[in-house]
This record gives sequence, structure tokens and C-alpha cells, in this order.
Amino acid sequence: MAKMPYIAAIDAGIHQEMRRDPSVLYFGQNMATTENHDFVAAYGHARVRVTPLSETAEIGMAVGAALAGFRPVVELYMAEFMLVAMDQVVNEAPRFRYMSGGQVKVPLVLKAGYGFTCGWAGQHTGTLTAMFAGIPGLKVAVPATAADAKGLMATAIRDDNPVVFLHHYLLTLEMGEVPDGEYLVPFGKAEIRRAGGDLTIVATGWMVPRSLAAAEKLAKDGIQAEVIDPRTVAPLDLQTILKSVAKTGRLLLVDQAPRHSTVAGIIAGEVAEHGFSSLKAPIVQVTARDAPVPYSEPLEAYVIPDEERIVAAAHKVLQGKR
Repeated sequence: MAKMPYIAAIDAGIHQEMRRDPSVLYFGQNMATTENHDFVAAYGHARVRVTPLSETAEIGMAVGAALAGFRPVVELYMAEFMLVAMDQVVNEAPRFRYMSGGQVKVPLVLKAGYGFTCGWAGQHTGTLTAMFAGIPGLKVAVPATAADAKGLMATAIRDDNPVVFLHHYLLTLEMGEVPDGEYLVPFGKAEIRRAGGDLTIVATGWMVPRSLAAAEKLAKDGIQAEVIDPRTVAPLDLQTILKSVAKTGRLLLVDQAPRHSTVAGIIAGEVAEHGFSSLKAPIVQVTARDAPVPYSEPLEAYVIPDEERIVAAAHKVLQGKR
């Protein structure tokens, strides 16, 4: 095990796969601009390339490379940059394998940051996870720890389907223990970050550490919350969530996106359909407020879910218990 920042763990996952498989490529708009670039030094310009300043072009190139037998990783920096290339992301890459009856593979990773608050204002702070999670054929990974950042990236590169790999910017420098050597984290397998029997909290990305901090505050009041990190939202490990809800009878969902564009809403619908008999109280969602993220720091903090809102929502779910 080695302790490293979340962002370095993502790079470790890419290095692991580029060393193992010469068909893995890595490119983006600011890649390979100098000979001193770590990936250029290790793998050369044939595999690490700078692209035009066009998301439509670079994602289109990646889809073509994937169809030709390569495994490209595209550094997109921000999830919003994919919005100008949604035909490639939504209408091409995820559908070729299905439309060809499985005759072609599209092993492509779209690596993009999201949720960068800290004064980045409306156009670079979005949480678009649910938008991508609803596209058949497109897988979506959302690591919340350094270890998962490495392991999910490696799994994404090996997958024969396109994967949107979303890394939260405010986790960038968070340190964590990361396994040495070859390391993979399976898709569709949630992780229980904290065990508890009073209520279930499901959160993704940066909301995982915020939910864990809220759970510690709840514990001081004698409330034991179970915190679940799905790790991938497509595929979604619904069974782990349902099993937890069957134990606790109460569900609190925490999501950084505005209420009507959340993965939380997807999970709430699934639990209402498949786990309704387990619920002892209505499902409660803690989400961003229905507004673009402001530039102003106090307003930004008001929009994004924090520990206090999570704690208050937990008490709301637990009303009437005792």
C-alpha cells in the first residue's frame, strides 16, 4: 500500500494499463505538449497525443480509434466540455456495439472532472452524472477514494464499452491508501463505507466524505448511519442498497446535482419499487438547490449540500423512531 493523492491514483491506474497493454492510448487538448510530460516520457508520442481544441474532434477520434482496436483514454478536464460533443458521447459510442450485434467493441474512457466549486461559477461546476447514467451502453464510474480512483480507472480501460469516468475536483488532493501493483475495482459493486442500523445514507463523489462526517455527528446523538458509496452508477449495485434498507427501514440520499437531475432520484425510484415494504418512513433526498452554482462563496455554500443539511435530513427521516 502507498499513500497518494486521489489525482495521482487516477494516473497510477492509467500507467498500470498502459504498461500492460500497448493498445491503450492517452490523449487530450493539453497532453504531450513537452517531452517532459510523464506519460510521453514513458510511452512516447505515438501513444500519448495532443488533440485539437475541439471536444467533437477528440471524442470522435477516440470513437474511431476504439472501433479500430485501440483503447483510448481521453482527458476532457471538465464534464461540461462533453456537452458540445453529445452526439459522439450519447448517439455514437454507446450504440455501435448494440447496433452491430456485438460484432464491434468500443473500449473508450472519457475522463472528466466535475463539481469544481471554489468560485468556478455556473459553467464548470455541474454534476451531470445522471445525464450519462441514463444512456444504454454507457457505463459511469464515480470514485470517491484514491484507491477506487486507481482501481475503477483500470477497470474502465479494460471494459469493452465506453465509460464516463467522473472525478470530483474537490477530491483531487485528498490522500488515501492505494494498493501497489495491479489493482482493479469491479463495476456494479457498491462499498459500505460505514456500517449502521438506524438509517441508510447513499452518496456519490464528494458527498461521500460529507456524508461520513455527518454520520460521525449523528453518532454523537446515538444514531448509527450506514453510508453506502455506489462507486459506479451505471451499472448500479441496487442489491446492496436494498439489503441495507431492509435492515434500517430508512433511506437518505445525498447528491450534489439539483434535485430533478440526480442519481438520487433514480435510486429513490428503484427503492420505492423494489424495497417499498422495507421502508418505515418516506425516502428523503438532500441535493443541490435548484440554481446554477454561484460565483459568490457564501451563495455557493448555500447551494451545495453540507454536513448540517445531511444531519437535519437524517433527523427528519428518523422522526417518530424510538
